[in-house]
Amino acid sequence: MTLVAWLDERLASAGRRRTGELTVARVRPWGTVLRAETDRGTVWLKLPGPTTAFEISLYPLLHRIAPQHVLAPIAADPALGRLLLPDGGPTLRERAGEFAKVLPRYAELQRALAPAAGELRAAGVTDMRPELLPRLLEEQTIAVVPPVRRAWFAEVAAALAESKVPASIDHADLHPGNVFADGHRCYDWGDSVLGHPFGSMLVALRGAVDDRARDAYLEVFTDLAPRAELLADLRHARIAGNLIRALTWHRALAPDPGYGRGTAIGDGPAVHLRQLCSDAPWDCP
Repeated sequence: MTLVAWLDERLASAGRRRTGELTVARVRPWGTVLRAETDRGTVWLKLPGPTTAFEISLYPLLHRIAPQHVLAPIAADPALGRLLLPDGGPTLRERAGEFAKVLPRYAELQRALAPAAGELRAAGVTDMRPELLPRLLEEQTIAVVPPVRRAWFAEVAAALAESKVPASIDHADLHPGNVFADGHRCYDWGDSVLGHPFGSMLVALRGAVDDRARDAYLEVFTDLAPRAELLADLRHARIAGNLIRALTWHRALAPDPGYGRGTAIGDGPAVHLRQLCSDAPWDCP
């Protein structure tokens, strides 16, 4: 069955009809995105690369557990490597000032997903819980991290592993461009991992987001630990997030290691690892 025939069949099963050509919207090492118009709006067909193919199985799981926080996939076919999604409308990219309001809702999603850690692993989401991070750092070959900083990072990871906040989904690239304008739904889960939830705040709390946004996010977890402990967990998770970001970027670029060399994309993995040698290891560009 051709890609177009598959698309038309899945659309028909969902009560839709294609009204325009299937066109290429984006091609990257981590996947291809195509677009088509239908009688019920635009649809997006994602063809993830082998290192991000888990997103196909992840979407139905996310929607089953937290439907208010993600798009409802029209079709997900892991065997063929195809994910069909409706258009979610504009994002908060042009309204970044409203992004802070999203963080408590995102925290609610993470709380809902925590009991499903086993299902996340079964869906192919990479396990990057704190207790595994020192080994992952030792195995990485992206950039040199001095032994003294590796030992310090192991202490950070050990402290984070003692957190009372359970492991859950970490989007790993949560920013206004990955949240729809309704402020409830996140998308583009191809970087996500299973880890400490607060790792998402490495990216989310960068830039103009102030302490009120941080506190609003942490408020969702205050039944688990005192605020002082949560703040310590947040600091440790944002440090650990640099390793996670380095490894997820490296994973995404694996099909074409030379892609974007000399740019923020191509150099991203090494930049995040070098940040572990910084006095402010959570302040990564």
